[in-house]
Amino acid sequence: MTGYEYQEKALRTANKLTRSELILNGVMGLNGEVGECIDIVKKHMLQGHNLDEIKLKDELSDVLWYVAITCEGLGITMDEVMQHNVEKLLRRYPNGFESEKSINREE
Repeated sequence: MTGYEYQEKALRTANKLTRSELILNGVMGLNGEVGECIDIVKKHMLQGHNLDEIKLKDELSDVLWYVAITCEGLGITMDEVMQHNVEKLLRRYPNGFESEKSINREE
């Protein structure tokens, strides 16, 4: 499935909101879902819980849903965002990740 295909399917369950409202709902929702992801990892790393990979996968899928509606609000596709990220990382780390380039990163 492509990012665009996912976005189309995910938007089926989005409220009928304006573009601005989609962006607001998207970024607010991202914050909540990412918080749930880190809570799962925190409980595993610091509180002795088993890592609940199924729950983490579930929360990551919610993250993607909010990315999809944010993209819709911006009038772009997830494929465009994915491509943009790959191009940005290629410029930043042309030979793959290097700690030195991460520490002394040029914007």
